[in-house]
Amino acid sequence: MARVCRICGKGAQTGFNVSKSYRHTHRRWMPNLHRRRIVVEGRVERAYICTRCLKKGKVQLAV
Repeated sequence: MARVCRICGKGAQTGFNVSKSYRHTHRRWMPNLHRRRIVVEGRVERAYICTRCLKKGKVQLAV
């Protein structure tokens, strides 16, 4: 499974590093994900959740 947020679907973004000479090289921006135990449809499972979803309270964390 790719490192993607289970709630909002946020994943890696791609772009370029641009040097002073304006030379472009590929790079990736990775989301800030945490592997947490959450309750999904009444059962507990581990999933990658981004910090934005954790802060907003979009998930119910398992105790």
